[in-house]
Amino acid sequence: MTTQDEAPVQRRARRDRDLDSLVEEQAAVVARRQLYAIGFTRAEVRWQVRARRWQLLGRHCLVTHTGPLTVEAQHWAAVLEGGPRAMIDGESALVLAGLEHYEVARIRVSVPRGARIRHRGTGVDIRQTRRLMPDDVVRGGVPRTRPAVAAVRAALWARSDRQAELLLTMAVQQSVVQPTELAGELIRVRRDRRRLLINEVVLELMGGVQSLGELDVVRGCRERGIPEPDKQVCRRTREGTYYLDFRWSQWNIALEVDGVQHAWAANLVNEALRHNRLAIDGDVVLRLPVIGLRARPEEFFAQIAEALQRSGWNPASASAA
Repeated sequence: MTTQDEAPVQRRARRDRDLDSLVEEQAAVVARRQLYAIGFTRAEVRWQVRARRWQLLGRHCLVTHTGPLTVEAQHWAAVLEGGPRAMIDGESALVLAGLEHYEVARIRVSVPRGARIRHRGTGVDIRQTRRLMPDDVVRGGVPRTRPAVAAVRAALWARSDRQAELLLTMAVQQSVVQPTELAGELIRVRRDRRRLLINEVVLELMGGVQSLGELDVVRGCRERGIPEPDKQVCRRTREGTYYLDFRWSQWNIALEVDGVQHAWAANLVNEALRHNRLAIDGDVVLRLPVIGLRARPEEFFAQIAEALQRSGWNPASASAA
C-alpha cells in the first residue's frame, strides 16, 4: 500500500513491481480496480491508452500491450469483467481444463446468487447461479470450476440434449474428467429437467462407453431388443492387445464403431490388421461408421441382429424371458 513516507521514485518502483506481478499472473489483462489499488491514477491509465501502450478491453479491463489476445487472456478478461467473485464455468471451464476440438460461442462466467452483474458484454455470458460452493473453484491460474462440476453444469445448460451428451462423452473420452467424478457431482443436482438424461449418460460412461457413437449403439440395441454387448473388451492375440468397442462374447460377435479418425491412413492399416486377426481367431467382426448411425441405422442394427442369430441367439426366447 502507498504510504506518506514513500518518495515518489519508491512509489513508482513499487507500483511497477505490483503491475508486473499482475501482468504475469493474468496474461497481461488487468482490471481498472486493480490498477487503482496499486497506485495508478485515472489520468495515468488514460495516458497509457492514448499513447497506445495499452488497449481497452470491455468496460472494466485493460491489456498492457496492443497485440492480439491469447485464449488465457480472453478468459482472464471475462472473469475480471464479472467481478471479484466471478469464475469461468460450464463448457468454458472444460476448455480451460484441456477439452479439445470443441468451439465455445461465448465464454460462460458464473457469479454467486445475489451478486451484482457488472457487465453483460457481447462476448461474455455472466450469470448468477445458486450452485456455487467454495470448494468448486480451481484457484491456480484463471478462476474456474473444477472439471467435474463444469461438465455437469455444461450438460445442464446445454442448448439441446444432444449437446449435453456430446459434452459429457467428450470430457470423459479426453480424460478431462472421470465418470465416477461426474456421478459424485450429479448427486448434488436435486431438480432439473435434464437430470434423468445426464444420469443415464453417466451410468453408460461408467459402464465403459467412450464416445457419443457408442452411446447411440447401446440405446439402439435396447430399443430393438438386441442383447446389450460388453463394452471396451480386451482381447490378447499374438500380434498384441486390442480393445474392442463392443463384443457379444457368448456368440463371438464383435462390433467396432468407426469415427472419422479410423479413416486416417495409419489407423486404416492398423484397423485392418486387427480386424483380420480377430476374424482368424474366430470372431465375426462388424463395422459401424458413425455416419451410418445417422444415415441408415435400421440396416446396420438388422445386420447385428442377423449375425447374432446365425451364431445362436434366439430373439423369441429373449422376448419371452
